[in-house]
Amino acid sequence: MSDEEQSPSDNDKLLSHPPSFAVTSVNAMDKLAEDAARLFGVTLTPAHEAAFARYADELTTWNAHTNLTAITDAEGVRVRHFLDSLSVAHAVPLTAGMRVIDVGTGAGFPGVPLALLHPDIHVTLLEATGKKIAFLAHLISVLGLRNATALHARAEDAGQMRDQRARYDIAVARAVARLPVLLEYLLPLVKVGGRALAMKGGTAHAEAADSRRALATLGGTLDAIHRIDLPGVTDAHHLVVVNKHAPTPEVYPRKPGVPAKQPL
Repeated sequence: MSDEEQSPSDNDKLLSHPPSFAVTSVNAMDKLAEDAARLFGVTLTPAHEAAFARYADELTTWNAHTNLTAITDAEGVRVRHFLDSLSVAHAVPLTAGMRVIDVGTGAGFPGVPLALLHPDIHVTLLEATGKKIAFLAHLISVLGLRNATALHARAEDAGQMRDQRARYDIAVARAVARLPVLLEYLLPLVKVGGRALAMKGGTAHAEAADSRRALATLGGTLDAIHRIDLPGVTDAHHLVVVNKHAPTPEVYPRKPGVPAKQPL
C-alpha cells in the first residue's frame, strides 16, 4: 500500500486496540517507556508498549532459525535496539506526512520503532537480504503497520530508482558502513531540504572529518553530531545529522560494491 493510501487514523485506531496475545515481555516495556521519556522526551502509551513487546517476541522467535541479530537478551533488545532506535526522534523531529527510509534496516532498526511511534509518517524499510525481508513483511503484518513498507534492494540500486531517488525527508542507517560510504547510500534518496542521519559509535567525529569530500560531492552539509547515552551501555553512541542543500549528481550512487571499494 502506498503512503498516499495511508490513513493515520487507521494506525491510531490499531494502537488504541492492540491485538490480544500472551507476552512475557510487556512489563519490561514499562522501563522502555520510562527511559524514552526521561532521555528523549518520547511518550509511549500502553498500546505502544504492547506493540514493542510483540516485536521483541517475534524477533526472538525468528532469530532461533534466521540470523537477524546478535543481540537477543531482553535487556539488550530493550536498550540497544528499541531505545537506541527511539533516539532518532530526539535528534530529528518527525512530523505528520514525512517520508523516512531506513537503509540496511536488518531486523527493522530503527525504522520499525519509528513507524510504531509515529503512525502519521511513512517508513520504507530497505534491506538487501531476502530472509530479513521475509521477517520484515511478517512483522509489518502482525503489528498491523499500515505506514511501513519493506523494499528488497541494495542501497546503490534503490538510489537510482525513479520512485525512490530524492523522495524522502529523512534517510537513516545504523551500522551499515563508514560515513563516507554511507553518505553515498543515503543522500541520493533524500530530497533537497531533507536530512540524512547516521547512527554511529565512538568513531563518529573522525568519520565526519573524513567525509568532507563526500559531503561536497553529494550535496550535503554536516549539521550536528549528537551524543546519545544509553542506560547501562559504556560505549559511545552518536547521531550524525547531515542536511541536503543541493541535488546529488546523477552518477551517484555508483554501481553496487563500488562505493565501498572506492569511497569518496
